[in-house]
Amino acid sequence: MSVDMAAGTATAAGTSPVPVIASGPEAIRVAEEFAASIAGGAVERDRAGAVPRRELAALDDTGLLGITVPRRYGGADLPAAVLAEVVRVIAATDPAIAQVPQSHFLFVDVLDVLGPPPLRQRLYAEVLAGARLANGMAERGGHHAQDLKTKLTRAGAGLRLTGRKYYCTGALTARWLGVTALDDADRLVLAFVPRDAPGVSLDEDWNVMGQRATVSGGAAFDGVAVDPGLVLDYHQAFQRPQQLGARTQLVHAAIETGIAGGALRDAGEFLRTRARPFFEAARGGWAEAATQDPHTIYRYGELATKVAAAEALLATAAATLDEIGRVPRDAAAAARGSLAVAQAKAFGTEVAAEVASGLFALTGASAADERHDLSRHWRNARTHGSHDPVAWKYHHVGNYLLNDILPPNHGQI
Repeated sequence: MSVDMAAGTATAAGTSPVPVIASGPEAIRVAEEFAASIAGGAVERDRAGAVPRRELAALDDTGLLGITVPRRYGGADLPAAVLAEVVRVIAATDPAIAQVPQSHFLFVDVLDVLGPPPLRQRLYAEVLAGARLANGMAERGGHHAQDLKTKLTRAGAGLRLTGRKYYCTGALTARWLGVTALDDADRLVLAFVPRDAPGVSLDEDWNVMGQRATVSGGAAFDGVAVDPGLVLDYHQAFQRPQQLGARTQLVHAAIETGIAGGALRDAGEFLRTRARPFFEAARGGWAEAATQDPHTIYRYGELATKVAAAEALLATAAATLDEIGRVPRDAAAAARGSLAVAQAKAFGTEVAAEVASGLFALTGASAADERHDLSRHWRNARTHGSHDPVAWKYHHVGNYLLNDILPPNHGQI
């Protein structure tokens, strides 16, 4: 693959050029254009729960996948503030599509922090040409989420990957899968394998009430041959101060904030175009339209203020991460970034659920008609928010402020 920064394209053999986005304003403009292009199908994608192959292929072609690739490898290395806004913009239209590249951006960061130069060069070139990285990380059946059974073992001169993963968001359409496993010494490693490698099988066993278009099904790895040059010692990521967890949680916070904004937008549109005022307001001469009902005005303003607060917390968290950098100087700096993101994620999760539920009290019974599919906002908020308990985030924030205890150094805070 070649990168031509002057022309602003990255090209892989046999593929069409993918633009290399060079600035924050350009990235946000591209995200807004992409979001507008998929807006008309959001309801149908939610109802169908099918793999949105066309939309994800279009996302891959936008150049947005490469916005955090370091400059020395041909990317723009755009700040976390831009990444958060890009994800928020897309999530306000379709949070399922916005979630698909969440692990992609994590792996771009992991490569920068842990990857040897040959591996960075290889995978960053693919990313800039439109290759998306998906995850094979979560497992079922263990005592907790980090109790992994997948193994990467020596087999002669090579390596073999064996195990079963679930919640593999984006795997069905990605070019590469990043798979966590334990090596022969029971150390956590991250192996990158092509999606279509022999021994890899993917399914669509994703049956949830929201975020349906992520189609985050399972993946089985049956003695998959792994190139040793595509393996990272992932356990090292959490043996020193890091921002990998905070940066990936920032993406989740942006998704929740986007859901909140999308629900508020649709509630306002329904109030302006379809809803009727409550009969007491109409009879009392207070309102000829739903948007004139005093209680509706008050509640909509209240929810709008909470959405604005969530957006402000998201922006503050992103700015904090940009100030600290991908590799924090010490544990205190890492904690500051993690706690800023924890506040944004916890508050955004609560606001998304509140607005997505509150819109029905604002708009009335007619909004519950399934043809409008307004319930998707609440279902998306609750499904996405259930991945990561809000209570633990508030606990770590409070424990730091009251007792000066740093949050744990893992990927969930």
